[in-house]
Order: sequence, then structure tokens, then C-alpha cells
Amino acid sequence: MTETLPMAGTNVQVNLAGLAKNDYRGNPTTLCQGCGHNSISNQIVSALFEMNIVPENVIKFSGIGCSSKSPTYFMNRSFGFNSLHGRMPSIATGALFGDHHAKGLGVSGDGDTASIGMGQFKHIIRRNVNMVYIVENNGVYGLTKGQFSATSEVGLSLKHQGVNQYMPVDICMEGLASNATFVARSFAGNPKQVKELLKAALAHNGTALLDIISPCVTFNNQDNTFHSYAWGKDHEEPLHDITYIAPRNEIVLEREMDEGEVREVGLHDGSTVILKNLEKGYDPTNRFEALRVMEEARRNNWLITGLLYIDPTKPALTDTYNLTDTPLNRLTQADLRPAPDKIDLINSLMF
Repeated sequence: MTETLPMAGTNVQVNLAGLAKNDYRGNPTTLCQGCGHNSISNQIVSALFEMNIVPENVIKFSGIGCSSKSPTYFMNRSFGFNSLHGRMPSIATGALFGDHHAKGLGVSGDGDTASIGMGQFKHIIRRNVNMVYIVENNGVYGLTKGQFSATSEVGLSLKHQGVNQYMPVDICMEGLASNATFVARSFAGNPKQVKELLKAALAHNGTALLDIISPCVTFNNQDNTFHSYAWGKDHEEPLHDITYIAPRNEIVLEREMDEGEVREVGLHDGSTVILKNLEKGYDPTNRFEALRVMEEARRNNWLITGLLYIDPTKPALTDTYNLTDTPLNRLTQADLRPAPDKIDLINSLMF
């Protein structure tokens, strides 16, 4: 719910926290024009604004990769930590123990999560740390110039990498196998669904895993015409090491998908991805049904989208510990140090 209040001679819409949408924005993006990661950042801003969440109550986390640059582009007022490659989960676990009243929001990628970070990813899921875990999944290592990632499909051909021969890792299937309490998938070109799933994830108590397919506009292309960026790059004699990425239009669905609809979406390189929305009446609390529809999607080469699974009954990690109401990072020395008479009593009992 929002209301309109006059501000500096104009009407500015504010939410119930008294904040304008600009209070949730970050720095200008440095990612390629048309990158789906930027669309996801915009939906994070919208979701937080519409849910009246105060930015100072959210801690941002990321690892390494194009995706992990994203927290710079939203919520400048929030604390954040850009960690080592694949190590975001352990940093988030420690920080959210330090202040168990804060909500965590982590942004990772298919390399940061499904390759070097797989071990930490599995453990934060099983511990049910209270955070939103977003994987901006483009199936390629964009930041290091386009190698295959762990989610690249079998048979994908990349100019400098050849043909991928390995089966891909399914982020949502890995989440379900690790007993995740919230699993969802969406497509960056479907901003309305992304925003609504983000709202559900922010409201969840525990780890909310959101796998968002976000095609790379730069390295997943196979242009071979003389006027293409790829051909020109192969035949140039550069004087300086300067990289230019030709701008692309962001891929956005022309019409919102209906429940149960299957739709092909063309990507920048001429390939297609097949999206399928969950059926009407689908029960996201049924874990076996979630596994069934994901296996059906795998066999049909669909990217199944929507809220796949949720368990609202399992407590978050910090709920299972007898923590003080005051966050641990705000306890003073007087709170932590036993009184002299208590120390004397303990010593008398021991010796």
C-alpha cells in the first residue's frame, strides 16, 4: 500500500514506511545494456518498496561474477558484503547470526553457486538461514569472457569453448534435494512474475531460493556475418585493449503467460528457450509433486516457472537457537562479561 505526499513542490509516492522508490535504488549499472540482471535489480527495488521494507533492515550479500555486481545497483542505504567466489553463504550465515532481526538478500550466479560455491550452497539450504537467495542464471561465465558454466545445456556451442558435453546442474532440483523450504524459478523477461515471487520470498521465514533465467546478451551469441560484433572482433588489429559491447534490447515477454501455458522465447543468438508456467491448482506444498513437474520439464526441455515448493512450518536457523532479543552484534561488554560474584561462584564450584 502506498500514498502520495507532497515533496519539494511535486507529488512523490511514498510507502507505509514513509520512503520513496528512489530510497531503494543503488548506483547506475555497469552491466551490458539489455542484460536481464538489470531487470531483476529493478524488480528487487519495486518489491522492497511495495512491501514497505526499510533498507536498513536488509543486509545484501554476493560472491563473484556479473550477477554478484548486482547488489551495487539497489538499496544504497543497506549494509552489504561482496565476498569471495562461492563463499557468500558462509558470510551470510555469520552476519545473520550477528543480527537475527535483519533479513538477508543474496545475489549469486550459476558459476558462483553451482560450480565453486556448490558445497556452501547446499549447506545454507539445509540450515534454512533466513534470507532470499537469488541465482541470476545465464548458463555462461560472462565476467571471465564466456566459458561454459555448470548450468550450460548439453550441446551448447560457444565460439571459444567448443561444444558442451556435460549434463547441466538444475538449481531448483538441487534445492529440493537439500530440503529447501522455498523453491521458485522465473525468467528475467517476465518482470511481473519476478516481482511477485520476490515478494513471496521476502515474506518467507527461512532460505527462499529463486532461480531466475537471465540470458547473457554478449557471450551467448553466434553471429558470423561481416557486420556482426563477433566477426569484427575476430578480424581487428587493436591499438589498445578496449572492449566494446554492442547494445541489445532487453528480452521482455510481450504478454503475461497464462497458468499452464508453454511458450517459446527467442534469445539474442537466434536460439530459443521454452518456458512453462505451473498449472492452475498446482500445490506448492507437495514436495513429491514439485519433483514430478521438474522431471517432466527436464524431459520436455521446458523451463518450468512459478513457486515450485514451499514449507512454511520449518523454523529458520536462528529460530532454533536460544538467542537474546538484542542482536549479538549490539551486546556490550557488560552484557557479555559475568559479574565478579558469578565468577567467584563458578570457581568455588570447580575447585
